[in-house]
Amino acid sequence: MFVIEDELHAEPQGRFQTRQEALAELQRRAAIPWDVAPNRPPCGARNCGRRYELIEYDDSATPWAELSRTVLLEISAAGVQWITDAD
Repeated sequence: MFVIEDELHAEPQGRFQTRQEALAELQRRAAIPWDVAPNRPPCGARNCGRRYELIEYDDSATPWAELSRTVLLEISAAGVQWITDAD
């Protein structure tokens, strides 16, 4: 299972069965302005943004085991920045 999390605000942004589904959601968000939901930061600060991580979990046991964590996308008033190659 894959989870998108806003690392800056420790806010889960969705669960996805495949990496491709999660990446498609991040690509969708990259096309949305930073001050429009879901990219609007919950703190409301004009100098803040979102820093999206993709976390892979093995959810076959409780608690879930984290397999990987990668920062992929930052969205702020300064613009959109892909941190690593999303493919």
